[in-house]
Amino acid sequence: MKRLTAVLLGTLIALPVVAEEVDRIIDAAADGHVHVSNIAGEVTISGWSRNEVEVTGELGRNVEELIVERDGDKVTIKVKVPRKGGRGIDSDLHIQVPQASSIDVGTVSADIDVTEVQGEQRLNTVSGDVSTEAFGNDIAAESVSGDVEVSGQRKDAETEASTVSGNVTLFRVAGVVEAASVSGDVIIDEGSFDRTSIETVSGDLVFRGDLRDGGKINAETVNGDIDLEFDRKVSGRYNIDTFNGNIRNCYGPKAERTSKYTPGWELNFEEGDGSARVSVSTLNGDISICD
Repeated sequence: MKRLTAVLLGTLIALPVVAEEVDRIIDAAADGHVHVSNIAGEVTISGWSRNEVEVTGELGRNVEELIVERDGDKVTIKVKVPRKGGRGIDSDLHIQVPQASSIDVGTVSADIDVTEVQGEQRLNTVSGDVSTEAFGNDIAAESVSGDVEVSGQRKDAETEASTVSGNVTLFRVAGVVEAASVSGDVIIDEGSFDRTSIETVSGDLVFRGDLRDGGKINAETVNGDIDLEFDRKVSGRYNIDTFNGNIRNCYGPKAERTSKYTPGWELNFEEGDGSARVSVSTLNGDISICD
């Protein structure tokens, strides 16, 4: 009998701990701040018309608790896990916030996906993709290992997007942009800009958009091609160089050898009133500038 009891107890102890479904809701300010922290899994955030924050999803089986609390205009959502981390902490959170909210999201191993949130955004993950929409407020989106994508409405703002290993894609953003990758491509497609900085160490750079009068663009890569396609001919000063590659310029002047003893090419010229600045450089790759 004692042996049977021990076996039964052992069986009960061995039963797996199942994940917990969550469904929490809390009042929130219409234009407040929402902070989200989730170590692993997924974070999906969408804006809605209600002055409430709703959290649904599934917690990992070893998660200690889900914290959802409000302090003034700030709502905090945090997945609390054991100090040593470990397995069974992956949690998928689906969060709805007032549309005008500003958000701050931090994860370690989780994707971040944001839609219809119109306030300022700070999105950070170590291992995961980041995808969001821009509505005219500043955005800072960063990943260490993953792709970063921002889609906008052509409204002016400051947009910072970076990753170490992955691609950065910005579509229909405007104003001031800084986009960078260490190993990956950086693409800016459509938009109108006062200042643009795009760089990568190993990857291609693509810019398709409008550089405003008096604007500045700096594009730099070590190993990769650079392709700039302006919506209109840009009046400005151009400084372009590649050590091992070709330069194609649709504006007229042709590139010249930096030296008869080395393979490098450079192109320095002025177009129109020269109010804008266009600086382009690659060590190993071709450069194309057209409109």
